[in-house]
Amino acid sequence: MADFSTAFEKMIQHEGGFILENVEHDLGGLTYAGITKKYHPDWQGWQIIDLGETDNPNLTQMVKDHYRSTFWTQCKGKDINNQKIAETIFDFSVNAGFGTAAKLAQIVVGATPDGIIGPRTLEKLNVCDEESFIIKYTLAKIARYAEICRKNPVQKKFLLGWINRALGDLS
Repeated sequence: MADFSTAFEKMIQHEGGFILENVEHDLGGLTYAGITKKYHPDWQGWQIIDLGETDNPNLTQMVKDHYRSTFWTQCKGKDINNQKIAETIFDFSVNAGFGTAAKLAQIVVGATPDGIIGPRTLEKLNVCDEESFIIKYTLAKIARYAEICRKNPVQKKFLLGWINRALGDLS
């Protein structure tokens, strides 16, 4: 059983911590702690942020709750036995979307890539070799990032950061 708190702490570092930003050419637009207003407009934290209260102590818990319910639960993190495997799927879910992260994980373990982590995928994830999974999943993520840049060259400015994020799973 993987631990959400450990996975969250690693992921939030990748997302730049608890900051509000709007990076040019970032497809997500306005972002707080990695939560994009474009893709998560109903997140309750936006109400606080829109008031200019980014120092509100409730935001930290709201961010954690969002990541737990929107990504960790979907990727079945608590049902994955290996912490590192759960962390990398969770982190990539946050970065690329759950469906993409799930499909790549399913391809790596030889499950049907339907974008849903169900009992069959969990079974395969829970018996796979950690090192082999991490290496193959990292390569699949990098290939995905390269494809994004091929289709939309403006995104190349993010490629090195994405690759470094993916390679971090190897350590």
